[in-house]
Amino acid sequence: MKIIKNYLLILILIGISHKTLACTVAVISGKYTKDGRPLLWKNRDTNYINNQIMFFNEGKYDFIGLVNSGDITGKSVWIGQNSVGFAIMNSASYNLNIGDSTKLNGAEGRIIKEALATCKTIEDFEKYLDMLPKPTRLEANFGVIDANGGAAMYELNNKGYVKFDANDPKVAPFGYIIRSNYSFMGSYGDESSGYIRYNTVNEQFYNAMATNSFDAQFIIQDVTRGLYHSLTKVDLNKEYRNIPENTPTYTFFHDFIGRRTTSSACVVQGVKKNENPDFTTLWSVVGFPLTSIVVPTWVKGGNTFPNILKRNEELKDSPICNAALSLKKEFFNIRWGRYAMRYYVNINALINADNTGIKQKIEPYENKIFKETNIKLNEWRLKGNRKSDIKLYYDKLNTDLINLYATEFNIKLR
Repeated sequence: MKIIKNYLLILILIGISHKTLACTVAVISGKYTKDGRPLLWKNRDTNYINNQIMFFNEGKYDFIGLVNSGDITGKSVWIGQNSVGFAIMNSASYNLNIGDSTKLNGAEGRIIKEALATCKTIEDFEKYLDMLPKPTRLEANFGVIDANGGAAMYELNNKGYVKFDANDPKVAPFGYIIRSNYSFMGSYGDESSGYIRYNTVNEQFYNAMATNSFDAQFIIQDVTRGLYHSLTKVDLNKEYRNIPENTPTYTFFHDFIGRRTTSSACVVQGVKKNENPDFTTLWSVVGFPLTSIVVPTWVKGGNTFPNILKRNEELKDSPICNAALSLKKEFFNIRWGRYAMRYYVNINALINADNTGIKQKIEPYENKIFKETNIKLNEWRLKGNRKSDIKLYYDKLNTDLINLYATEFNIKLR
């Protein structure tokens, strides 16, 4: 079978153990979201902090997704969606193969890419998983949604997988399934990580479900960029918001949802059953999310999406990611000590009493993007759209964001 042959090629090409850093992810059933459409979220943590968006038309289905900027040909995808409304992402798990000495292969990104190219439904993905050679040499959580309302998390180890269905109230009583860097079917303890992040997201998701505010904007702005810590009960947004600008103020920054290693954040907004899968939307915050901004993309738009999301050969990175990393240095601005530069931040650069913090400058523009895009989506759902309509909107977004970074931060997005 083609899938097995491709997977064996993956093993040959990689052939080494690979350990991914922390990610925080979730699958949300459309039964519990604000507009009745499922959501797929990934807050990506990795050493590969330079990210881009790429479009692919090399398989059964076209697809678009998040890729390392150094991965010029797009060998691995870390979250994405395809032309028939199937979407997938992953997080590393560290507690599913305890006691198993089989070397892992780090092939999660290639699995995601192949699934996007070949799968239409979550059932297709299950068939794909069933055909993987054993041991799989994988230890990961995979979240998927499809255009039929499917929404599930799969915990995959060397022997196989266990499915957690977000539409099953016995499994997900509030319609969402969260994972960080451990799996529910594994052992619990110091071999895994992300318990605090899991609890932080769970608190926020529960409140969103209860108040009917589950949408992509909530996840991007209140969760991904949230500065609340569920263990210490500290909320940096509240604690430091009243300090005047240009007053360097340092605080410990560890085990929040956003981390020093957070490279991007994406939410896939799916479609309702029997709705055109063309309207499946990838909301991407490419680059360090606390200093970057959301940009929507659609597979139907092909490779016409904004240039600021694409790899720039001069920068060796996407311009939006490069700008976000430049601004990140104002937040993580301590330059001595192995741990000081990792865990202490100048919170005043992000938020202050004068509303001139990086986060405070970005979000009004981002609110406009969410508003305008949702208006467009509602129009397109009623009347349909053409690739040229998407291209026109992409061009506007590209121009608006170039102006934003030039005006607010004196950064040229080239």
